[in-house]
Amino acid sequence: MDDDRTIGWWVLGAFLLAAAGGAWVWWRTPAPAEPAASQAAPAEQPAAAQPDPQAAEHPIEAAPAALAAMAETAPLPALAESDSALRTAIAGLVGEGALLEFFHMTGIATRIVATIDNLPRGKVATKILPVRGPGGAFIVDGEAGARVIGAANAGRYAAHLRLAEAVDSRRAAALYVRFYPLLQQAYRELGYPQGSFNDRLVAVIDHLLATPAIDGPISLVQPGVLYEFADPSLEARSAGQKLLLRMGPANAARVKSKLLEFRRQITTAPPPQ
Repeated sequence: MDDDRTIGWWVLGAFLLAAAGGAWVWWRTPAPAEPAASQAAPAEQPAAAQPDPQAAEHPIEAAPAALAAMAETAPLPALAESDSALRTAIAGLVGEGALLEFFHMTGIATRIVATIDNLPRGKVATKILPVRGPGGAFIVDGEAGARVIGAANAGRYAAHLRLAEAVDSRRAAALYVRFYPLLQQAYRELGYPQGSFNDRLVAVIDHLLATPAIDGPISLVQPGVLYEFADPSLEARSAGQKLLLRMGPANAARVKSKLLEFRRQITTAPPPQ
């Protein structure tokens, strides 16, 4: 099993979080049907306007949380000098003690963007994570040849989940909007010069929400040093979805609930069914 780090709660509570795995979600109203043609030849119509490929599907200006952030007019720092402001903002959400215990303190905006962008992929490099992982080793039950994720493994995430659920989603979303220009700049510097980070974030959240709920123990195999899911369809899933599977169904449901809260603040489009 990959090195176990809790990424999802960051996406929920502090700027979301939290796919390749995440598909872009398009929500458009169908064009009305054309009336039946008359016997008279119709006048030539101008060509239909083509959608702007650079237009954001989920523009941050239209996000419900944008209204809460409009009152803040202080200028933002430069991206390279933003760690202090972001540390202060995160401490206001989670408390100074939690900030010191759970968060990495440097390159915060870039870590956020890179982690979210990588959640739908096969791997997330531990060096880019904005938060520290749960303590203790991954817990496995059963004998060789019949290993399953241990029933006690879910308890390793308790502190992270309590912290995420204590964060006010509206306040976190307002701060996300407030600092969004820095996150957008970091996203473009990551290699997406024409992309919208908010579009990517919504797509990643939807990808995580699509993680299947598995009832009962999840079987493991150990072809080498690390454990893998015995079910190839589970092993083929993204790093973000496999994290939710390792957390256990009850914990995953709590993460998804928080993700939905945050999603409602950053876009008016409904999630895919």
